Amino acid sequence: MSALGADDVGLVRALERFGIRLLLHPSLSEASGAEALSILEDAAAGRLAVDALCVEGAVMTGPDGSGRFQLMPGDRRPVARWIETLAGRARHVVAVGSCAAYGGIPASGPAAADAVGLHYGGGLLPADFRAAGGLPVINVAGCAPHPGWLVETLAELALSGTCALDSQGRPRFFADHLAHHGCGRNEYYEYKASAAKAGDRGCLMENLGCKATQAPGDCNLRRWNGYGSCTDAGFACVGCTTPGFQDPGAPFQETAKIAGIPVGLPVDMPKAWFVALAALSKSATPQRVRANARADHIVVPPARRPGKTP
Repeated sequence: MSALGADDVGLVRALERFGIRLLLHPSLSEASGAEALSILEDAAAGRLAVDALCVEGAVMTGPDGSGRFQLMPGDRRPVARWIETLAGRARHVVAVGSCAAYGGIPASGPAAADAVGLHYGGGLLPADFRAAGGLPVINVAGCAPHPGWLVETLAELALSGTCALDSQGRPRFFADHLAHHGCGRNEYYEYKASAAKAGDRGCLMENLGCKATQAPGDCNLRRWNGYGSCTDAGFACVGCTTPGFQDPGAPFQETAKIAGIPVGLPVDMPKAWFVALAALSKSATPQRVRANARADHIVVPPARRPGKTP
């Protein structure tokens, strides 16, 4: 559903702009049944070239590593075996979403399905896996990933044949940012003027579990559908681009604290510095910011200087 909103023309036409042809997709392709299986078989046998194998969703390897919990529709073979075969043929392998990348929600807790991601951290493919193009699995992480991340990753592969990745296999063009960058609540963050409950306009980090200062992604820079983001909508960032986000150790919309200090601090910031900065910021918080942080609308607008045009 996320990918369908790519650019202003939808996923298929967005890819066509870069000369990318969609060979097969279970929802978007006209081919189905025996015709779809024929395409997969030709790709597996090497009769049909595949530049990028894109996998959505976690892979169910249970029971007991057989993969029988997830069979290819119209076929009696496990999806896991198909992925292993096609990954050996494809020039690039792309995990679309955090479930495909790291296991995600299906891998949470003692799941009997034995859900795994494709590669990272003990996934379906071996640790030393490299696709024919020389890259490991490319993790377009996110739950769901921004459609621009998928289109731009495939476009970069099509145009240059490679893609710069971070230590967890995510394309750096979005992973070198944090979801915090460009957040519409940053004035409240700077003054540590925090929201106390859902619906408040203040920073969501101190009380409501926001992990935007730790979560890779340019979500608040490129926005969704040209406009919104999780924090814009009042929902705390859950760090969905990171491995293990599904098991935060505390409720998603509560901030875990020790001695009143949030456990998850901004990346690269020592705890002592954060405590000192927070205390100083709170002491300097303008009344306007303090009042607006605990309201669901602007209560006090910015002051106008006498004689100045608004």
